[in-house]
Amino acid sequence: MLDKTHNKNAISWVAIPENSDFTLQNLPFGIFSTKDNPNRRAGVAIGHQIVDLEKITSHFKSIHEDLNTVFSSSTLNDFIALGKEVHTQVRHQLFDLLSEGNTSISEAVLVQQKDATLHLPIQIGDYTDFYSSKEHATNVGTMFRGKDNALMPNWTQMPIGYHGRSSSIVVSGTSIHRPKGQKMPPNAEQPVYGPSSRMDIELEMGFVIGKSTSLGDVVEAEKAEDYIFGMLLFNDWSARDIQKWEYVPLGPFLGKNFGSTVSPWIVTMDALEPFRIEGPSQDPTPLSYLQTTGARAFDIQLEVSMQPKGIAPKVIAQSNFKYLYWSMSQQLAHQTVNGCNINVGDMYASGTISGPTKDSFGSLLELTWNGTEPLTMSDGSERTFIEDYDTLILKGWCEKDGLRIGFGEAIGQILPSKE
Repeated sequence: MLDKTHNKNAISWVAIPENSDFTLQNLPFGIFSTKDNPNRRAGVAIGHQIVDLEKITSHFKSIHEDLNTVFSSSTLNDFIALGKEVHTQVRHQLFDLLSEGNTSISEAVLVQQKDATLHLPIQIGDYTDFYSSKEHATNVGTMFRGKDNALMPNWTQMPIGYHGRSSSIVVSGTSIHRPKGQKMPPNAEQPVYGPSSRMDIELEMGFVIGKSTSLGDVVEAEKAEDYIFGMLLFNDWSARDIQKWEYVPLGPFLGKNFGSTVSPWIVTMDALEPFRIEGPSQDPTPLSYLQTTGARAFDIQLEVSMQPKGIAPKVIAQSNFKYLYWSMSQQLAHQTVNGCNINVGDMYASGTISGPTKDSFGSLLELTWNGTEPLTMSDGSERTFIEDYDTLILKGWCEKDGLRIGFGEAIGQILPSKE
């Protein structure tokens, strides 16, 4: 539901640049440290600044007694565990404190983002990656199985996913070394070992679990958003040559688990409320446990830029979260339908988000059609897959009727393989 925090005309006493991702109506949560205070602690982004929540705990004492301590934690998990009602009240209080005319706090509680180090905002227990874009699944299936057999029979019946490696999820700005593994060269009879030559990205969004369940519990699709704290950008780095050789019969493994990059700020579900829309129509009608009412998709504009070392970045794709066939609610309902328990801080990724046109494809595999149609960079050089020292930049934002909120950036550079 919309409330005062969604008022597009509300103004902050903090200077916020035009087209900033971090408006008064956003107030995303993250973890940061500074040179003069290296302790990791919770903050909220606004404009180019960070509100140091550790310095203003007295303003939240009437909401929950644990708010005196949770903002001093090195992750957001303890704060998230306090529940949605607390999250909403804290967000409303922050909105009031930062609104024009309020003098309860001063610039002394602000830190310049450029002077801070941003950290992975949560302790991630488990991580699941879905495969929920029909356009992406169709493109990949067409490449490797032909147009007539692009989608497997189960794809339109349930959200397909796999359990990934949470330990290798890193925050934006962290470099990733090119992975090594087994590959089967074209027309070869034996696999070879070495660095991947088909490094790729996957444009995804992630969501963070805000409420735990017990083993055997099932999260109903209709109530699934009660268990979601917020969202962030997610880049699922992929080694396509390693993945292609290993994925039969059990699916992704070494081609995926060497690294994934997330943006540092978690945008709450409350902040996203004005951008809720209907998702794609689903045919056949999902089974009853996957059915929901109301709009369950979000109009989140997404962008990917590629930057070879020493030259200007170039936008190579523009997509939208609304293209996903399976919603977050359906993904979480399917994850738990067998009684699988979930925990605060667990992360779920959407799968590559591709749209209906070539410029909206969310991976290089699709954008270059398996390496056969190179992309031209800003200096005239070409890319089919990622080369060493290339940097990939993911951005995401929502904008409607003069109201804007954004997710910042998820940036990562590919370094050569370690010896």
